[in-house]
Amino acid sequence: YVRHEQTIPPADLIILPGSKNVGFDLCWLRDQGWEKAIQRHLRYGGKVIGVCGGLQMLGQHIHDPQGVEGKPASYAGLGLLELETTLQVAKQLTNRKGYLAGQESVAVSGYEIHVGISQGEALESPAVYLEGQPDGAISADNQIMATYLHGLFDTPEALSSLLGWAGLDKVEIFDVAALRERQLERLADMLEANLAVDFLLESVC
Repeated sequence: YVRHEQTIPPADLIILPGSKNVGFDLCWLRDQGWEKAIQRHLRYGGKVIGVCGGLQMLGQHIHDPQGVEGKPASYAGLGLLELETTLQVAKQLTNRKGYLAGQESVAVSGYEIHVGISQGEALESPAVYLEGQPDGAISADNQIMATYLHGLFDTPEALSSLLGWAGLDKVEIFDVAALRERQLERLADMLEANLAVDFLLESVC
């Protein structure tokens, strides 16, 4: 994670995550000097993945005519993908399953939660297929990938494939779900060892 007033370190892959206020976060990103850093990263052959709000930022413009995230406004995107997004009041919230484009054996699963519809030529080269429908984009030079799917990295096969795409030579299978489950079990064990769990349960039941 790169935080406020930090510089983007040398990396093979930059991930632009989701955002609850895309226009504000895009302006904030620029104020950090990260737009030029991302452009430099791409010039030297680096890869970029945008997820949800990150996808919207990678496009040409973000339009908010109804003031969904504040005052009605339009924002210039990073201009790295040929697409534009118009924010809408209705929020899309859907569980989705599918596979990476060109790799039907590499499953992905997760959810979409966003306001806005994206349109443009970039979407003609999708990043994933969800329930048979194309989603997101891959740039013509294969350096940029974008999708609305949260959970893109959660299956071991997808994570390994994406790390390989980013340039990792030897990719080990890494099960994110199993790691998450182990961490939750550790947390549960710690709470059980240090709290009167039975008393708390009786108090709330």
